[in-house]
Amino acid sequence: MSAQNSVVAVYRTHVEADGAVKQLQKGGIDMKTLSIVGKGYHTDENAVGYYNTGDRMMYWGKLGAFWGGFWGLLFGSAFFMIPGLGPILAAGPVVGWIVGALESAVVVGGLSAAGAGLYSVGIPKDSIVKYEAVLKTDQFLLIVHGAAADVDKAKSIIESTNPVSFSLHSGQPLAAVAAK
Repeated sequence: MSAQNSVVAVYRTHVEADGAVKQLQKGGIDMKTLSIVGKGYHTDENAVGYYNTGDRMMYWGKLGAFWGGFWGLLFGSAFFMIPGLGPILAAGPVVGWIVGALESAVVVGGLSAAGAGLYSVGIPKDSIVKYEAVLKTDQFLLIVHGAAADVDKAKSIIESTNPVSFSLHSGQPLAAVAAK
């Protein structure tokens, strides 16, 4: 069974997360291995909306340009209302991980659907609890997953972007994760 490797970085603002994505792209990281998760619904007095046109999800509101850029750049996009986390926006492979957790009714003690999706690709439960807290405080998670060499390269780039924090999760065979 193949191993999953990932680096997960936390950014306080959408501007910081956007800058990191641009650096990863400039550094040659495959955008299909990158995911971003966060809120983005703070609107003050602006209208907020989400809709799907063809295969492209659209968003308008205070962070419309930010999320719209990711939805055009990354593979997959979604809006979820997750109990315990509230409304979150996601782009990249993490969308499939969350949907997979929801469709298979995966319940991993105390984790949200987003957490169960991360757990399904080998991120440890104790780290996921921290990531869920990050989302509750309106920060952004940037996730790069893939082969060890690719993730290590992404980690080097992420370090230069001054995230709040980042963690490298080295791959474990999924059978070993499921056995825990």
